[in-house]
Order: sequence, then C-alpha cells, then structure tokens
Amino acid sequence: MGLTFHLDPPVTRELRDGVLGLWADVSEAGGAVGFVPPVAVEDVRAELVRHLVGMAEGRVRLLVGLDEDGTVAAAAFLASNSHRLMRHWIWAYTVMVHPGAQGRGYGRDLMAALADAARSLDGIEAVRLTCRGGLGLERFYASCGYKEVGRVPGAIRVADGDDRDDIIMLLPLN
Repeated sequence: MGLTFHLDPPVTRELRDGVLGLWADVSEAGGAVGFVPPVAVEDVRAELVRHLVGMAEGRVRLLVGLDEDGTVAAAAFLASNSHRLMRHWIWAYTVMVHPGAQGRGYGRDLMAALADAARSLDGIEAVRLTCRGGLGLERFYASCGYKEVGRVPGAIRVADGDDRDDIIMLLPLN
C-alpha cells in the first residue's frame, strides 16, 4: 500500500514527533538532510523548531506522507522566496523517506506529490532543490524530472577531508 500525502497538515504533537523521529532516523542512516551521524532526536529538535516557526510565519510549507498506520514515513519542506524577483519558484528541502521504507517507491511518490503541491500554489512555475554530491542523489532527482542547473564543488564539508559538491536541481512545472 502507498502513502497518503498531506500539504500543511495540522501540527499536532503526534505529527511533530513523527517528523522529528523521521528526520533523526534518516540522518542516523546517513541521509543528506543537514546532519552527519551519529544523530539523536535532540540534535534535530532545534532545526525542526526553526522549520515550524517558518510554517507559523507562512514562509514554509510541510508535505508529509503517512503510511497505512498513520505513521510519518516521508516528508519534505517547501519554502517560498522573499525576493520579489524570485517568487515564481519555491525551494524543496529536507526531503526524506524513512530508511525502513526504502525500495518501496516512496521517494518517487514523495517527489510526485511535491510537484503536485507546488503546482497547486499560485504563481509557482518551478521547484528548486540542492543535494549533496557523492551519494547519487542527483541521479534520483533527474529520474524524477529535475535538471542539474549548477554545482558548487566542495561546498559541503561532511568531515575533515570529506568535502562534497552542492548540486542545484530545478524542476520546471509547466
């Protein structure tokens, strides 16, 4: 059975804890979502609070994918641009699928739901995201229709002596 996606769900304690647990689990498994293992839930909490503040201010949207038990199995954040010349596209970031759900097509489902959510927003013509090089993520996003439009070599330092490219990808929605 697939996931059920919700854009801007009510932020309940259960949802907050579900996103927090997902983010920590993805990070601990080596997912490129802003942390490097070892990662605990408390490491992620402050960053999630910043995202929740952005949601309360109307700058950030949350897309969650719930499994048949109602557990958060996938999530992504969408951020609008404050610059008046860039309001026609949005950022997708912290895109994650639970490590235990890998291989079920949830990543593709999440990216399709993300594109649908972006299309539902007034005036949005494209989705932009960045990904960490060295993990093959750019191939996955390309298979979902994104095109690489830029790359900053060595911009992400995961550890001393381990610098990765910051890869910029774009999905035109029209």
